[in-house]
Parts: sequence; structure tokens; C-alpha cells
Amino acid sequence: MFDAIVPLDVLYEDDVLGIVSKPAKMLVHRTEIANGDTVFAVQCARETFGRRVWPVHRLDRGTSGVLVFAFDQETAGALGRQMMADGMKKRYSAVVRGTIGSPVLVRHPLVPPEDPYLRHSKREAQEAATVFFPAAAAEVPVPSGRYQTTRLSLVTAELLTGRRHQIRRHLKWLAHPIIGDATYGKGPLNRALAAHFGVERLMLHCVRMAFSHPATGEVIDVAAPPEADYAAVLDMLGWRSAYDEKAGRPWEALPADIETLV
Repeated sequence: MFDAIVPLDVLYEDDVLGIVSKPAKMLVHRTEIANGDTVFAVQCARETFGRRVWPVHRLDRGTSGVLVFAFDQETAGALGRQMMADGMKKRYSAVVRGTIGSPVLVRHPLVPPEDPYLRHSKREAQEAATVFFPAAAAEVPVPSGRYQTTRLSLVTAELLTGRRHQIRRHLKWLAHPIIGDATYGKGPLNRALAAHFGVERLMLHCVRMAFSHPATGEVIDVAAPPEADYAAVLDMLGWRSAYDEKAGRPWEALPADIETLV
């Protein structure tokens, strides 16, 4: 948790919107799950830009990276509609358990997580699609179950739909949970790897987003460099160049022969 409002790194700014890099462990705005949090990304963005802001989307508390704010309700509404129509491209980077050997499209439907604060929440499975691209793999001397080492992979993920915890839940379904994921991962392994790397966080970062500017139609394509702790893990594993290559590759249509899992 953060004790004071901090300036956020600005990735893009114009008259109607601003884009920042959200730190890990910061909630976007106050919710029922705040658990004592007093500083939120909305407050920090308001201070950073010196004006009122409307968050266009959310990132989980533990996720760092690209976060878009509108400076007026009309722009927020236009970007929200673009997002609902899956018109925003989103690319994430994650460090996961195990080895993912080839690109895969996951079309596994997801039932919305139970929310104790909502009286009536939809419980029907919703269409959910995520593309995962392997970037690098390594083995570290940290015991995992009956094995004396742990295999890790660096993957990039691109969202084709926007369900709550979609990347985290799809990776759990693939049996490759994100390192540091307290909800969908393995607690003992998370703690052992945190001690090994000296880094305790969810290893998920929103690398890049692209969308049409609601006023001009111009394509806005913004990337957020990894935070220092995320970058430290990449460097320890020798993955920095693989990260840069996958993060910066062009937006492309899915290969026709990509493996699809349902």
C-alpha cells in the first residue's frame, strides 16, 4: 500500500486524455476491497495532470503498466464504448510457472468471480479469449513439489475480450499460473520465488495499448517500460532482450494455424 500521493510516469497527454504507468500494488480507485488503502491511482493521476480525471479501464491492484484516463465524461464514454466493442488492443507481459512452448489461443469461457459486495451478480459463463505468445524460458534452483528446481516462462498475452482477471484465470486453467498471484497461484512457490529473486509482487505488467483517439481518429499506441522490480527479475533470468522484442513487435492478425484451446 502507498502512504502518500505520488506522481505517476506520464506516457501520453493531450487536451482530452492522459496515459500513465500505474505502479504495482496500487488500486485504481476506492472499492470495498481497499482494506485500508488511502492512496489510489485516480488521486495520483489528478495530482499528476492537475485536473479531474475519469479512469477508462482498470488494472488489478498487483498489475503495473499502461492506464488510460479521460479528462471529461464525453471522452470517457467514447473510449468506454470503444473498449466494450473490443476496439482497444492490449498487450501484457507475465512470468509464469512451467513452460509454454508455442503460441496458443485460449477461448475458455469464464464465470464471473463471486463478488460479496454485489447483491445480484451474473453467474453465467461468458466468452473469453486470450492469445499467449512464449518469449523465453528458464529453470531456477527453487524446489517445487517433488522437483528440486522450478521452470519459468516469460509470455506475452493479448486480450481479445475483457473479463475480470481474464489473463490470470486463463493461465491458471493452462496450469501455468502467474508468479506472485496470491489468488490463482501456489502460495508456497510464490513465497520461495519471492525470496529467491528478492521481489514480491504479481509478475504481470500491462506493456502496451493501442486505440483510436476519440476526437481525431489518430491511432494512439503507448508502451510502459517495466517497473524496476519486474525488470530486475527479467535481468536475473537473462530475459530483457526477449521482453523488448515481444513487447515491441507489430500488432498482427492471429496466425491461421494457431492452436486453440477451449
